[in-house]
Order: sequence, then C-alpha cells, then structure tokens
Amino acid sequence: MANMRWGILGTGLIAGLFAEGLSAVDDADIAAVGSRTQQNADTFGDRWHVPNRHASYEALANDPDVDVIYIATPHPFHYENALLCLNAGKHVLIEKPFAMNARQAKEIIDLARSKNLFAMEAMWTRFVPAIVKVREWIAAGKIGDVCMVRASLSFRAPFDPTHRLFAPELGGGALLDVGIYPISFAYMLLGAPQKVASTAYLGETGTDDYSSYLFTYDGGKIAQLWSGVHLSVPVEAQIFGTEGFIHIEQPWINPRVIKLVTGVAPGVEFMIPFDGNLYDEQIVHVPTTGNGYNYEAMEVADCIRAGKGESDIMPLDETLAIMQTMDAMRAEWGLAYANE
Repeated sequence: MANMRWGILGTGLIAGLFAEGLSAVDDADIAAVGSRTQQNADTFGDRWHVPNRHASYEALANDPDVDVIYIATPHPFHYENALLCLNAGKHVLIEKPFAMNARQAKEIIDLARSKNLFAMEAMWTRFVPAIVKVREWIAAGKIGDVCMVRASLSFRAPFDPTHRLFAPELGGGALLDVGIYPISFAYMLLGAPQKVASTAYLGETGTDDYSSYLFTYDGGKIAQLWSGVHLSVPVEAQIFGTEGFIHIEQPWINPRVIKLVTGVAPGVEFMIPFDGNLYDEQIVHVPTTGNGYNYEAMEVADCIRAGKGESDIMPLDETLAIMQTMDAMRAEWGLAYANE
C-alpha cells in the first residue's frame, strides 16, 4: 500500500522525537509540518526533510497531501488543535494527555466518531516490544492472576515557575505530564479501579510537584502508583501475580530488559517450608528498532488502513476513563487550570 503521509503539528522536543521514530518506519513519510511561524516550520523541515512547511496549524490541517496528523503541542492546546484537524477531515494521533480534562476529551472523541475518523492518545509505551511481551506473558498465565501493580515515573527538574512543568497556565505538574504513564499502565493491566485514593504535594506555583495514587479493585487487586517533576524516583514497574511476578527495568516506559520470576521470590526461601528449586528467573533482552515512537505510528497506520476508528490497544473509552479519574483526583487536591 502507499506510504502513510504524516503531518506534524508543532515543532518542539516531542515533535522531533516522533519524527525520529517515523524515520524507522518503512511505509511512512513526513509530508508536512505546521508551526506558528515560518521560521520554525522551515527549521524543523530542514532537519527532517519535510517537503511541505506551513506557518499555521490551519494550513497544515488543510494540506491535501496529509493523511494523519500527530499533535505535538503542549497539552493545553491539544483540544483546539484536535478539533481543527478533525474538522478538516484528518485522522489524529494526540500526544498524551489527550486533553486537559474529560469534557474536552469527550468532545474530541465524539467528533472523531461522528466523522468516522481515527483518533488515539499517543501512549507510545503500550506499543513498544517489551510491553507487548509483558502482555503476552500475562495472557499466557505466566504469573497467574495479576494481584498488584506498582509503577512510577518521576524526575527532578530544576524549579522554574515559567516552565511548562510548573506553570499552571500550561497545565503544569506531575499528574498530566508523567502521572498519566503509570495510571495508563494500571488501566492496561487491571482496567478501571473501583476506588481511588490519592495525595499530592502542591509546590510554589500551586501545581503538583509530586503525587501518589492508590487504585483498588474487586477481588483485592491493587495498583500503587506515583509520579513527580521535582523528585527523583526509580523509573521501574512491577506486576505481581498469584504464581510469580514481572519486573520491568528502567526506564519501564521504553524498556529493553524485562524479568519473569515464577514460584517463590529469591531471598525468602527460609520462610517457605519446601525443599528443592523454589523459583525460576528468566531475563529477556527485547530487540527493538527506532526510538520507540515508531511502534505507535505503525499501530495508527495499521488501524487506518483497516478502516478502524480507534486502536484496540489504546481505545478511546479507556482514554476518557483515565481523564475522568485524573479529573476526580485533581478536584480532591483543589488543583484546577485556568484554561480548562
């Protein structure tokens, strides 16, 4: 089939990472880029060999040489950018978070469905080979029934009240920027929680410097999650089941090494009244290509070519449910954004 023709809306860091990912996809081309200035569009276009460079997002949305648009702007602008592209008849891949809140997310989803256009949140972690392998292990019953999930994504950025990570007007804080990763991970493995308890430390600008989330489910299942933009925490994840556990090494959002341990965990043999080999450990180095963003681009293309309006791996109803969960947590913290 003909190559999928991509447009990239925005020219910042994440736009460049996605362009790099597309370079590892054989049947994809970057047909156009849109920016707020011609200079930025040309600079990005020169770097990534993009033929069509637009000085406005409207021009990109209306470019007839584009099939699907990756929205790479800061998250306060995802809503208006997505509506612009969908109303122009373009499929969209929207950088996470999908929108600022559930109301905006639902409007985007409803519009995409009404126009029979594809839309997906760019939760690229779900598509990288190691996480695909983790899902295969779980589906095959390698660790039995999943009982507990732990995941974190946090880093310590230098404080700057004008930076998007701390600025309330730019949707700053840990939750929307990085908290969505462990939350989406828990949703992927356990679904929507029955109860949510959370807490956050609101820093100098009123956004959450770091926050923690406890999800509970029927049958005693638990997810322990945390995130931060002003706190260093190991970027690891574990999945514990009735017959063993899976450890995803750093950085778990795009890992190269995963470990499967079945039976009794090493180090506690003295507590178990058994003899013989109590556990088995399998360390797998997962081969990958590209920088990881290529795999979500491949999923988008496969879905569009199959005539699907959404991905089975990152479905729109799940995106909406995640936004609703984050809305509820922010309401408890008293964290709102003026541009919502």
